[in-house]
Amino acid sequence: MAAPDPLDVQSLYTQCDIGELTFDTTAELEDLDEVIGQPRALSALEYGIHVKGDDCNIYALGPAGIRKHAVVKQILEKEAVKRPVSSDWCYVYNFSQPHKPNALELPPSRGSKLCNDMEQLIEDLGTAIPAAFETEEYQSRIEELERDFIARRDKMLEELSEEASQRNIRFLHTPSGFAFAPLDKRGEVINPEEFKRLHDSDKEKIESDVEDLQKKLQKIIRQIPIWQKETREKVKEIDREIARYAVEHLITVIKENHRDLPEVCKYLDEVEQDVVDHVREFRQDGETQALLLGRPTKVEALRRYKVNVVVDHDKEASAASVIYQDLPTYTNLVGRIEYQAQMGTLITDFTMIKAGDLHRANGGYLILDAIRILRQPFAWEGLKRALRAREIRIEPLEKAYGLMSTSSLEPEPIPLDVKVVLVGDRLLYYLLNQYDPDFPDLFKVAADFNEDMERDDNSSMLFARLIANVVKEEGLLPLDRDAVARVIEHSSKLAEDAKKLSINLRGITDLLKETDYRANKSGKSKIERDDVQAAIDSRVYRHDRIRERAYEAVERGIIKIDTDSKQVGQINGLSVINLGDFSFGQPSRITVTTRLGEGKFVDIQRETKLGGNIHSKGVLILTHYLASQYARDYPLSLSASIVFEQSYGMVEGDSASLAELCALLSALSNVPIRQGFAVTGSVNQRGEVQAIGGVNQKVEGFFDICSLNGLNGQQAVIIPSANVPHLMLREDVVESAAQGRFKVYSVDNVNEAIELLTGITAGGRDESGALPPDSVNAKVEQALIDLAVRRKEFGRAHRDDENNANETNV
Repeated sequence: MAAPDPLDVQSLYTQCDIGELTFDTTAELEDLDEVIGQPRALSALEYGIHVKGDDCNIYALGPAGIRKHAVVKQILEKEAVKRPVSSDWCYVYNFSQPHKPNALELPPSRGSKLCNDMEQLIEDLGTAIPAAFETEEYQSRIEELERDFIARRDKMLEELSEEASQRNIRFLHTPSGFAFAPLDKRGEVINPEEFKRLHDSDKEKIESDVEDLQKKLQKIIRQIPIWQKETREKVKEIDREIARYAVEHLITVIKENHRDLPEVCKYLDEVEQDVVDHVREFRQDGETQALLLGRPTKVEALRRYKVNVVVDHDKEASAASVIYQDLPTYTNLVGRIEYQAQMGTLITDFTMIKAGDLHRANGGYLILDAIRILRQPFAWEGLKRALRAREIRIEPLEKAYGLMSTSSLEPEPIPLDVKVVLVGDRLLYYLLNQYDPDFPDLFKVAADFNEDMERDDNSSMLFARLIANVVKEEGLLPLDRDAVARVIEHSSKLAEDAKKLSINLRGITDLLKETDYRANKSGKSKIERDDVQAAIDSRVYRHDRIRERAYEAVERGIIKIDTDSKQVGQINGLSVINLGDFSFGQPSRITVTTRLGEGKFVDIQRETKLGGNIHSKGVLILTHYLASQYARDYPLSLSASIVFEQSYGMVEGDSASLAELCALLSALSNVPIRQGFAVTGSVNQRGEVQAIGGVNQKVEGFFDICSLNGLNGQQAVIIPSANVPHLMLREDVVESAAQGRFKVYSVDNVNEAIELLTGITAGGRDESGALPPDSVNAKVEQALIDLAVRRKEFGRAHRDDENNANETNV
């Protein structure tokens, strides 16, 4: 089997066909009014928006930077236009239970109308009622009641006085009350001395008459409070009559404005009755007098008739609400009750009730960031509670969780009709789905956003229009065709696939902003290809300090990487180091030693706890590959150790398993490996080479290391064939490959890789199962057979020594 040829230049970098871009600059392109690359997510959103059911809320999942928020908001705003404008909601005073304010639902923009009407009513009441009680008619009616009371009282007292006179007793009015005094024949009051000299029979008669008159006086005195009460009731009735007359026409005007709203009319009837019942509170009493009498002040009394509009929609609104909250705290979601300090205490009333985003989104859509709501104490539970109950209950946290039992308002819950869209990453979705039993019941629709789209003949123009949209939104210079082509090619590299385009618009937007900066700095009227390339290079330069230090250590020989010689059991593996939004390839020397043993491989990374589980799995596969390929008829009798030299951090992944296997075969066969090669790829038990990640960074990393010592045309990277479509290498790498100074090979199996690395035929078995002599595989097999024989001989010699020792002892 011949070794593979190096990949051609076209396989290393897929250029954008300029002919597909039918424009001169992006200024000529129409706006892109569709969402590209997200058919699955759009289908899920459409279903989630239209499906009936209170529990079909939506979770939009996908990586950051793909504008999930913007897409979701765009779709919801289009859909909101088809739905009626959400209702206004108000809280009003509950006249029967003041601590439980009532909620009123009104058509859009009617809440502020009712509020203004009631404010005008309060203003009118403040003047109309006092004025009504200052009229001559009212004063005369009150004076008449007072005269009637006095006349009635005086009449009864006068009749009592006449009866006393007939009995020769005078009825006296004294500062301390009423008294009876006997009279002599001259009509003068008898003094005590004279009274003592009277005959006993006369004294008894006088005392009997006085006692009888006292009883009648007591009866009259007991009647006076009753008459006073009757008079007060008549006064109150007159007050109510006057108040009803003063307020009725004011309320009627408001009722006419809202006659189509029965609940509002019912509330206005209650307001009218309350004004009539509490008319004295609106009289012109001073603040001090009201406090001394224990009555509400005039201002406090009128405050009951205010309307607290918690949700108000403008007259110009033409769609249902679409609300996004970037700080989803408990109170921001479900609302709150505010307090005011007054005379050393905290007081509140229904006018201090504040709406939350659930109120504002009611009847429409609410967009929340999943991780942010989970970070806020009690917010997630508050949202779930509202969605489960389908109502918004404003309740202080200390009361909801039993932390305090102080008296507070209990606003009437508002019915909830909202579609909630959570936006977050995939891991969070899977965690919630697994560990929160309420989540699958409340969020039944998953809108999974792609991070890339297919790159085909039609996608170039679509992506160009997407770039044009970003340019217009950000106010940037237009891009010419070559610049757009370079952005498209860079997008493929971000996607790590030449057949796909990354739709991570955050990264694309940042790149376009920097290209605009560089074009403006150069005085250009449009962005050209070299501006895009300069921006890409500049972004790399800002982040590559660590890469530069790592490569410097290789150049100075601090980290040993050989790119010229041939070595047995030594190979250059490739790894990727991720530093936030920047990553680079880092070559690593992998060495393998073999010796007589029992078929065990020692993964030094694992033994020192510097290797991950996936890396350990790749090493274990090597054992079974050797056993299945070379040791079917005899025991695997070697012990091998594998290590990443000068590796001081965690090694994870199986992308080095091909390199490790090739180094192992080299150590067994004693065939040296060309150190100008680096290898990446995972391998299975059949020896098939499998795809890995970060192929571009790995190839470019080894290219940079080789460039430090000078390219000689013998240096190359071996990658899995499955990774060839992922190649979007840097321009300098592609140029060097075109000049034959650097090569990239793709392989499908271990045999192809070992032939490239050693320059010797790997060798396949013929019909009889024999391997070609002098092939790498034949040498490996022979080495394993020799180890098995040596192990057998070693075991026999050990048993003979034991037998001889036993005979000597006997």
